[in-house]
Amino acid sequence: MLILLALVAMQLNAQDLAHYQKIVKELSRAKYQGRGYAKDGANKAGAYLAKEFSYLGVDRVICQYFKLDINTFPGKMKMWVDGKKQVPGVDFTVREFNPSIKGEFGLYYIDTANYDSEKIFNDLAKPENKNVFVVCDFMFSYKHGKDFKRMQNKDFDAVAGILFTWEEPLKFYKAYGEKVYDKPVIWVPYRFPKDAKTIKLDMENKFLKDYECFNVIAKVDGRKHDSCYVFTAHYDHLGNLGKRVYYAGANDNASGTAAIVTLAAHYVINKPEYDMYFIAFSGEDANLRGSEYYAKNPIVPLEQIKYLFNIDMIGDNNPVQYCEASNEGMRGFALFEEINDRKHYFKSLNRGKLAANSDHYPFAVRHVPCIFFENEGGDAFKYYHTIYDTYENALFDSYEPVFKLVTDFVERY
Repeated sequence: MLILLALVAMQLNAQDLAHYQKIVKELSRAKYQGRGYAKDGANKAGAYLAKEFSYLGVDRVICQYFKLDINTFPGKMKMWVDGKKQVPGVDFTVREFNPSIKGEFGLYYIDTANYDSEKIFNDLAKPENKNVFVVCDFMFSYKHGKDFKRMQNKDFDAVAGILFTWEEPLKFYKAYGEKVYDKPVIWVPYRFPKDAKTIKLDMENKFLKDYECFNVIAKVDGRKHDSCYVFTAHYDHLGNLGKRVYYAGANDNASGTAAIVTLAAHYVINKPEYDMYFIAFSGEDANLRGSEYYAKNPIVPLEQIKYLFNIDMIGDNNPVQYCEASNEGMRGFALFEEINDRKHYFKSLNRGKLAANSDHYPFAVRHVPCIFFENEGGDAFKYYHTIYDTYENALFDSYEPVFKLVTDFVERY
């Protein structure tokens, strides 16, 4: 029996990558519709993860429910330029706060080479320019934010909305749509025609009030219960852009979610010294709502956390691993560097400034020792927040180095 158990353990450890890839592929499937909210994709993915943790034989699985307000786009998502139909996610995308809009609109192009705000607003006040969409390069508009904010004001009825030109592939910039603005903002690529006359739009939003979703928490009992390690990743993503297009989110963040599942599998087999918690957060792409809720309502006191590991977007191949650490986590970061220098999992660890960019942040500001891993800048990173972040475009080079770096750290910390 002991030999059999040893063989099972060896087999499980040897198949970590296969197990990992299986979970990434599953979470990227169309049945989860980009793990967003409008078609309940996030909650379907959460239910799958709860079952997956249970199958591993963890000691406890908890679903922690919370509510959020979120703007979504599960309905019509159509756009024509001078009668030519555009493809959502390829030829255009929308901002997270957009309202529904239907109609045909003229276009007013901003002359960025000879920019004169007074002339522009005088032009927009002319009857022939009423109810137009303004077209401008986004980075240019960023430099003249006050003018464009005025155009977007609901009281300035000369402008129906704005088309910002941006690089390809087009990104759904954020999913923080906790409210709906009065005017739509649409992203289009730099190749958008410079002489188009009209656009026709038929776009629908659906605002979800008090939408219920949940964090999935799995526990593996350690030999000691006075402290614990916590492994986190968010499993939600951007959801839909109309009825047929969805953001699969293989790298962001099926990759990190799969990592914490396989880490749970590792510690089920290799009983840890301290309790281990594996938390798959929902609501990260809705402004860190799931992790913020947990940090305010922890199932064990935050001060008992020896160290927290947040794993986000490791489905890539950059040999330099990006990290962020909380102030209290810096002693641990020195150990990470020591381990990496000795075992060469990555060429180096690039530590950036702590930011509110993922689920470690609500813990960091509450003085929890923590680190954030994100393998940005590799060949898959260009697909971040685009419809091309699919299982086929995910890369798996960083998984095993991150896995080994984390488990080595736990052994020594």
